[in-house]
Amino acid sequence: MSKQDFCFHYATRVRYSEIDAQGIVFNSHYLTFFDIAIVEYMRHLPYDYAAGVEKSGNDFHTVKAVVEFKNPARFDDQLEVWTRTSDLGRSSITFAFEIYRKDEDVLLTDGQVVWVNVDQATAKTVPLPEALVERVFSTETVAPRRSSQPAAPSA
Repeated sequence: MSKQDFCFHYATRVRYSEIDAQGIVFNSHYLTFFDIAIVEYMRHLPYDYAAGVEKSGNDFHTVKAVVEFKNPARFDDQLEVWTRTSDLGRSSITFAFEIYRKDEDVLLTDGQVVWVNVDQATAKTVPLPEALVERVFSTETVAPRRSSQPAAPSA
């Protein structure tokens, strides 16, 4: 992908508490960057995630997270976490990420997170909220792939 394929990015700066003994971002912090980017992406759509959970009794479960490390990020680097919806299933949404230093085009990290929408009372998958699907399609630069495959059951 390229930055032009993304409709949104979240900016952050690497803090001292996020680096390891080698002076680079410790691997688990990339999932935190992804998580924050998803929340900010939802605001960008705009989609009120918390209100949807409260109204429906459904919530998203993370069923897959992938991080691929290409180049290191270091203390005080200004980062841009580019975020998009790459796939929409019946009950699943896949977020794709690419992380770059601000004003640079060298890919540092990419990855994905897959969420499945689950009825919290029954622990069964349920269709994605239509309002979310509509907002994704009206906002994304590149339309997400649609899949009719059932999502993996949640734990």
